[in-house]
Amino acid sequence: MNPRVKTPGSQNLVGETIAAITRHIRVNDLGLGDRLPSEIEMSRELNVSRTTVREAFRSLAAMRLIEQNTGKRATVAGLDYASLSPLIEHGVHIDQISIQQIYDVRRTIEARTAALAALRRTEDEAAQIVAHSQVMSESHDDLDRMLEHDIAFHLAIAKAARNPVFTLIVGAFEGITRQTWPIGWRSRTERSQQEKVVGLHCDLAEAIQTGNPQRASELMSLHFDESVRALVAAGIA
Repeated sequence: MNPRVKTPGSQNLVGETIAAITRHIRVNDLGLGDRLPSEIEMSRELNVSRTTVREAFRSLAAMRLIEQNTGKRATVAGLDYASLSPLIEHGVHIDQISIQQIYDVRRTIEARTAALAALRRTEDEAAQIVAHSQVMSESHDDLDRMLEHDIAFHLAIAKAARNPVFTLIVGAFEGITRQTWPIGWRSRTERSQQEKVVGLHCDLAEAIQTGNPQRASELMSLHFDESVRALVAAGIA
């Protein structure tokens, strides 16, 4: 099958070339790290200019679908949640997505990742999840450190669930988390409220480590219920 662009004179030529290159990857069964044809080879194959191919490659690299390094052929990139995060942030910025809607989705997805992690995690993964929760409990006076380990905690659980789609989705929420987490934390003005949320993370880590999927799911749901309440108290809808 030849993924040739049939309308080289169209205004959407770069877009058609992008589609043709992604078809080339699928048709030729290219996998992670496999090299694509050179710009010259691809321009001949698709019957478009080298400049058009170059622009298409740049767009695909920006979407994290391929990797480009100076002086080397483009290669097929691995899954990367960083390409999804700006899309979610943009949706919030233009008021097409609300923060509460994001947290509703996160609650649903991460309750499932917690249950699966309790069933599927390795000992090393369980230890890593527990370690992140412990660092959080020790970081009351270092909110930047706590935030980094909170993000890493949720991503480690998603990875332990053994489903890369979950990892992509959970990772894509990182940008929004960095914006909302400090607000939610500061809305918990009492030390006991802060200790409660950190304690939830520790209890959740323990449930995953001991292989209790039901409790892990319940604790993750409770964590997000508490997070939404904190954001509502801070005036975030």
